[in-house]
Amino acid sequence: MARRRKRRVEEPLTEDLLAELLAAPSPERFIRDHRVGERGLSGYLQQLLAEKGLKRADVVRAAGLNETFGYQIFTGARGASRDKLLALAFALGLTLTEANRLLKAGGANELYCKSRRDAIIIFALTHGYSLQRADEELYRFQEDTIG
Repeated sequence: MARRRKRRVEEPLTEDLLAELLAAPSPERFIRDHRVGERGLSGYLQQLLAEKGLKRADVVRAAGLNETFGYQIFTGARGASRDKLLALAFALGLTLTEANRLLKAGGANELYCKSRRDAIIIFALTHGYSLQRADEELYRFQEDTIG
């Protein structure tokens, strides 16, 4: 997959946002200023594509998704299962934090290190494994694969 130059748009840390919330004159002001709750799955996926300089078609292909279904996820026309979101996380080369944000934006549970399957996925994500290699590890541990 051809990668373009990364344009990094850092999201503020939760601790920093909490400090701003506590210092805000009202919750409405904080919510308005930070557009809390406005970004859905489609918006976050578009942001990730822009930040990482990737093309949607390449990501959909690397995630092993049907082209039409992948397009519908990216446009917000359809939701995605947790495993489809995880496949996208690997295809996008996300960090653990970014992957958990993606899962949350898609309405799925974040990765949990006390879950055996999730622990393997966390390890694979943080070590830069491809989706195929992550699936091989899951298979080796007799866990359900992602793809």
